[in-house]
Amino acid sequence: MSRLAHQVFFKLKNRDDASVESLVNACQKYLTGHDGTLDFSVGVREPRYDRPVNADYDVALHVVFVDQAAHDAYQVAPRHLEFFEQQKPNWDVVQVFDSNLRDDA
Repeated sequence: MSRLAHQVFFKLKNRDDASVESLVNACQKYLTGHDGTLDFSVGVREPRYDRPVNADYDVALHVVFVDQAAHDAYQVAPRHLEFFEQQKPNWDVVQVFDSNLRDDA
């Protein structure tokens, strides 16, 4: 059984501070406290880190689940679905990176 890291990078249609803060607040309201969550964090892109290897995004979401079953349950949880429907119109590009975390690293 491997922990699953779910990382989501959002680029917004309207990239002003208020829109970014609104998405961060929605992440904190709807995406925290789900069963099987080991770690949750959300943050904004820092302009000082602007390098060619950094993706173009506004908000980064990081959630670590105890296993894939917890992740799969999260994907269909009512609060997650409400977040998705409420926030989706604001997204220009969303990139999702799911990976298994090694316990021996």
